[in-house]
Amino acid sequence: MSQNNNISGETNIPTQDLVSDYLLQGTPSDTLIVFAHGAGANMHHEFMAQMAQKLVAAQFQVLRFNFLYMQANMADGKRRPPDRAPKLLAHYESVLEKIDSLKQEGKVHYHRIVLVGKSMGGRMSAILMSDEHQIENDVAKLVQKEVSHVICLGYPFLPPKGKEPRLSPLNQSQMPILILQGERDTFGNREQLPQWSIRHGVEIKWIGDGDHSFKPRKKSGFDFEGNLDVAVNYITEYLN
Repeated sequence: MSQNNNISGETNIPTQDLVSDYLLQGTPSDTLIVFAHGAGANMHHEFMAQMAQKLVAAQFQVLRFNFLYMQANMADGKRRPPDRAPKLLAHYESVLEKIDSLKQEGKVHYHRIVLVGKSMGGRMSAILMSDEHQIENDVAKLVQKEVSHVICLGYPFLPPKGKEPRLSPLNQSQMPILILQGERDTFGNREQLPQWSIRHGVEIKWIGDGDHSFKPRKKSGFDFEGNLDVAVNYITEYLN
């Protein structure tokens, strides 16, 4: 089952001109995966679309959504940077509210919710479920209690400018977290991660020769499609 609807909050772009905010794929399942995109690519990007299709094939129902700045980018073709974290998180909360509506409409029948995010989306998912963030909206707060895990696909440990890793969303949390990281990820690779203190409860799995989007080099012996399959297998094993 697919569903397109606008669930946006306020934006400078007229509501009627907004690009659709979410896409619900797959039949209702015990686990609803909420899939947040990265900073530079929307929910329709190749990585997002292929991962969603593979997760649906693995019997998960998947809800993708666009943050507000990305909706505006798609509406007028301009390229805006991501909003600051408070605005991103406020929109993420509105997605949780929408999930409650979808449940009342009978479009989802989950027993648990898993937040999955690509890069920035993974970081926002981790912050949303960490001790650093408090949800005020009562409906979103109730839905938040049904989140069982956070999964980060290419966690952006290192900011574009700066050398200190962004560990607090991972460490200031009680939530079980799985990080799938490309071995060559420039935001945190296999040689760098052992140098950083990451709490127990955060599990890290490596994607062979993968970059930040899990793409390997041509002569590595790995391929992109295979790496996505490995990622989905890791997710399925982790959640079972």
